[in-house]
Amino acid sequence: MQSANVLLKKIVRSSILPFAAQHGMKKNLFPLSRTLSLSVCLKQDNSCSPSGKLDLDEWKKVMKSGLQEEVSETVSESKEPSTLAAAREILEMWRLAGRSVPEDISEEQLKTFLECPSKSAKRKYLRYLHVKELRKKNDKRKMDEKRERMLESREQASKTDETRKTSFVCLWANCMDKAYNWRAAQSMIFGQPLIFDMSYEKEMSVREVANTVRQIALSEGCNRRSVDPFHVHFCNFKEDSLYHKEFVKHYRGAWGKLLVTVTDQCYTDLFPKDKLIYLTADSPKVMKTFDHDKIYIVGSMVDRSIKTGVSLARAKRLGLETAALPLEKYLLWNTGAKNLTLDQMMHILLTLKDTGDWRKALEFVPKRKYCGFVSKPVHQLKKTLNLINTLKLGKRQEEVQKHFAKSYSKKLTQK
Repeated sequence: MQSANVLLKKIVRSSILPFAAQHGMKKNLFPLSRTLSLSVCLKQDNSCSPSGKLDLDEWKKVMKSGLQEEVSETVSESKEPSTLAAAREILEMWRLAGRSVPEDISEEQLKTFLECPSKSAKRKYLRYLHVKELRKKNDKRKMDEKRERMLESREQASKTDETRKTSFVCLWANCMDKAYNWRAAQSMIFGQPLIFDMSYEKEMSVREVANTVRQIALSEGCNRRSVDPFHVHFCNFKEDSLYHKEFVKHYRGAWGKLLVTVTDQCYTDLFPKDKLIYLTADSPKVMKTFDHDKIYIVGSMVDRSIKTGVSLARAKRLGLETAALPLEKYLLWNTGAKNLTLDQMMHILLTLKDTGDWRKALEFVPKRKYCGFVSKPVHQLKKTLNLINTLKLGKRQEEVQKHFAKSYSKKLTQK
């Protein structure tokens, strides 16, 4: 028994220990050799057969196969960091050479870089990472500059009395806001009604509805700041409609606090028909004066394609009186349609209500649409308008003069 143990130790020291020492596995083999020797001894003790022999060749094969598997696992584990390190060194060389390579790259990005199928794909991926890194640095730089500017402005404000001024301005704004709200609340009881017809959602796109809501918001602010505001009504207003969604998006939490009347009923159910006047540019009847006893209706529609006759047809179906602003009577119209925005209509109606002066009211019409106010006879104004148009032609002015000379000579020969 002792001779077998001695022989086993000699085999382990001569064959396996040098191989394990090269790969750093010598410490783990001592308990293994000890257990093997003990297991062999126990087997021989249990069998109690003195003739039993140990097959050393098979034991060597088993030990060599186990060592090879462990060595292959360690080699495969060491290959991955070696390839990543080599790829990182190559990228560093490319970056120093001036190529578009990111400075900081993670292991996952390196793995995706190595998994790219072609050189062009690798180059594109590196360029993408480089641009992404530059954008992050640029955003960080902008944020730092903004923070520095804010700190500088705060320091300057602390040195001067700007903080007192800003607090006074905030206090003044709060007081004026309360005064405007008080006027709007009074108008809901004593004011003249003004109706916005919200039944044109189907005739508009989503973008046009958003523009309509923006113009109505401007009209509401202008009305709230006026001396004698209207009592604004949103009629035919349905919940969960595009109008409602855009209003909530625009006003957010203040939508429920607006001092306006919102209803899904039609204006013909709320007011008598003989007091309603529908304002539309397509009406054949021209508005002469502002009547304080009437209730004016404005169609809440912004049509980029200028759909003519929509509001006029609706007013006729309901049997209402219509009217158009006297733009041609007071303005020398130049170009463009006679449709005005909702906030411009609000400014005009408020000015007419306060002053009754058409000249002051029509100053809110965009100046690009007319040449001036009518202050001369109409035939003289038409001559000046034709002269302006000929001057606008520029190079074609000579052709216009020749054409005028030919037509004038023809008239003389006819006489």
